[in-house]
Amino acid sequence: MTMNLSGRTIAITGASSGIGRATAFACANAGMNVIVAARREDELKSVVDSIRSTGGRAAYVVMDVSNPHDNARLIEAALDHFGSIYSVFANAGYGIERPVLTYTQAELDDIFRVNFWASLELSRLAAERFLKQEPVNGGKRGHILVCSSCVSKIGLPNYAAYSATKALQDHFARAMRVELADKGVAVSSVHPIGTKTEFFDTAKRLSGGKRISIQTPERFKQPAETVANAVVRCLRKPRGEVWTSFSMRAMLALGTLAPSFADWMLLRRHRQVTARGLEEGRA
Repeated sequence: MTMNLSGRTIAITGASSGIGRATAFACANAGMNVIVAARREDELKSVVDSIRSTGGRAAYVVMDVSNPHDNARLIEAALDHFGSIYSVFANAGYGIERPVLTYTQAELDDIFRVNFWASLELSRLAAERFLKQEPVNGGKRGHILVCSSCVSKIGLPNYAAYSATKALQDHFARAMRVELADKGVAVSSVHPIGTKTEFFDTAKRLSGGKRISIQTPERFKQPAETVANAVVRCLRKPRGEVWTSFSMRAMLALGTLAPSFADWMLLRRHRQVTARGLEEGRA
């Protein structure tokens, strides 16, 4: 069954840029009411103004997902603005590009708070709300989407904390998906590959301005719109996992079947990147 998204409301975190911003536009183009949330008000206002200029319906909430009260406020804002809510996309998150032993406890606490705990809180709040609603056209009561990552399936060197938070998101989304399947609530995890967003620049800045890990070559990075369009397709026809690269999904599945081979490949690439960094440091 294909869901008619026209008039349905979605709330998106991390929507001031990147995948969140692109998803807001894609959902608006599909006829959805969109409420975008992030910390940067100017960017949020720009998203809302752009959607409204083409006849769409949108609103924004300035919030920090690491604040436990703000996730509840987002749900309430969607209800206040549009009278209902059908979906949430827990998209806010960031990475730190450094070896495990260099993390401070404060850095670990924050990245787990933003990437994992905040998405879990928003998902639970949304699920509680959806279970109070009647199914839409005999279909779903609501749809929860969580932006995980391809690295949820494999620990990436120098991105250990980020990889761990994404794996946690993947596992809780799967568990919620099964628990809520017979109650009319869909739960999907989204697994982007390297994407043209602020993510890598932010990770570099938080890591002292140096690139020390395996990187997706710029020519192979996908535009944020690729992920956004995949999210809309999933909203129309819910499925458990959203991938934009079959080859990456297959390669990671092989790594799961043959973990020693995956470790060998990662170690080989890690040594190459480390050697290159040492050469650049001596130059």
